Amino acid sequence: MPITDILENNAVLYGSETALVEINPQELENRHTTWREYSLIEPSRTDSFRSEITWQEFDRKANRMANLLLTRRISKGCKVGILLMNCLEWLPVYFGILKSGAVAVPLNFRYTADEIKYCLELADVDVLIFGPSFVGRIEAICDRLPRIQAFWYVGEDCPTFAESYFNLASYCSSRTPAVPLDDEEEAAIYFSSGTTGFPKAIMHRHRSLMHACRTEQQHHHQTHDDVFLCIPPLYHTGAKMHWFGSFMVGGRAVLLRGVKPEWIIRAVSEEHCTIVWLLVPWAQDILDAIERGEIKLEDYHLEQWRLMHIGAQPVPPSLIKRWKTVFPGHDYDTNYGLSESIGPGAVHLGIENIDHVGAIGVAGYGWQTRIVNEKHQEVSRGEVGELAVRGDGVMKEYYKDEKATAEVLDADGWLYTGDMARESEDGFIYLVDRKKDVIITGGENLYPVQIEDFIRKNSAVKDVAVIGLPDSRLGEIAAAVIEVKPDHHLTEEEINAFCLDLPRYQRPRRIIFASVPRNPTGKIEKPKLRRIYGADHLVAKQNELLK
Repeated sequence: MPITDILENNAVLYGSETALVEINPQELENRHTTWREYSLIEPSRTDSFRSEITWQEFDRKANRMANLLLTRRISKGCKVGILLMNCLEWLPVYFGILKSGAVAVPLNFRYTADEIKYCLELADVDVLIFGPSFVGRIEAICDRLPRIQAFWYVGEDCPTFAESYFNLASYCSSRTPAVPLDDEEEAAIYFSSGTTGFPKAIMHRHRSLMHACRTEQQHHHQTHDDVFLCIPPLYHTGAKMHWFGSFMVGGRAVLLRGVKPEWIIRAVSEEHCTIVWLLVPWAQDILDAIERGEIKLEDYHLEQWRLMHIGAQPVPPSLIKRWKTVFPGHDYDTNYGLSESIGPGAVHLGIENIDHVGAIGVAGYGWQTRIVNEKHQEVSRGEVGELAVRGDGVMKEYYKDEKATAEVLDADGWLYTGDMARESEDGFIYLVDRKKDVIITGGENLYPVQIEDFIRKNSAVKDVAVIGLPDSRLGEIAAAVIEVKPDHHLTEEEINAFCLDLPRYQRPRRIIFASVPRNPTGKIEKPKLRRIYGADHLVAKQNELLK
């Protein structure tokens, strides 16, 4: 069953009900109006701040997109790029591409013009759909993309080098196109996050998308009455695949354009959200704002909020302890996955396993896991090895890269994640670190995540990243890049004293106070830190030693 069938079923069962809501709080700040003031003016409102579409409108928009593609002879085997900020058009465009039989290719909105060009060429994109934020970047490269047949613009004031998507789609049929889809056919290309180098094109079949739906719904038990708050970028598998659980049952989704703590809490309150997926920095910012008195929970309606879950990175147990103190009634889950495994869910903690906070959990619904050594042999429980996963959500391949595919995907369908992990005696998996991020100092393996988790316990620390730096005697040493909370102060001496509770070999040898860069999905950009602090050349050496 292709995932497009779910959309069509929702349009029949819940046609007049709201499917998607878009909220853009920045619009109010531009008008010098507060969210509270605006909500008192017009309770049922639709404008540049808040807009919505029904399930029937969602399906019709997707059908127009599909039929537009088909009129241009874009169908099976073709690739369609999406370069949009989160908006109401994003998901109808995506599903329209799937309905046409073409392959959807979402692009990171942070890419530079040259990175966009690289990804469009790597994925063999035939048509690019883009929004107002990207006009300058696309104009700079459009003449150097001979393969692309058309540039379609989603917005007002269409640039001269593109065609207006709205005008084109308005003339197309809103009926479902007669395009048969098979689970084994290619559906979407996602790009790796870039935290490990230049992005790879990850090809997924239709079965991956349906597997993500089933896995998410089994993990978090969404019902038709749940309301999902979506904050992360839709181009990434993380946000969209979590929403798929609500999508399966026709639950409403709210797309919030912004991550300010007050915006998140007010969106939950006013849109009656029941499920929120956060990244670690956003959860920390919410708790900090509450502690500073900037957010007073009694001003909001939050009793319906039942689940907070986090993914994309290791979650400090101290953060969840703080969260449960403030929100004791919340179910909590953490999810592990990667774009090669269609996003989150390959491993999950499970809402019933709050006593195992710190673990990434157990194999997710429909998934298998194992932890292996360099020869891909399973290690004993408690030993550190590379985490491998297998299930219907595993990618087909790295598109046009047989060598890279063979390095991570074996003939039996096991995907080798590059993440180092261990399994406890009671069967829970604990993430230790990225294989390439392991620091080898004086012959000892240091796992930065363990050091980071410890330093985060310091109440003045907002964020921390530990990287390896070259050392003439030890080979390399651990350096901690520490971002201090606003209105707090820390010295190197204070951090060194705090770290005395760590084993001597784990204590950072260098302390750097600076901001910690993260990509849009919350992952620390360690390659960027290595470039800044001169550790790039260590990566190749580490990889050789770990083989």
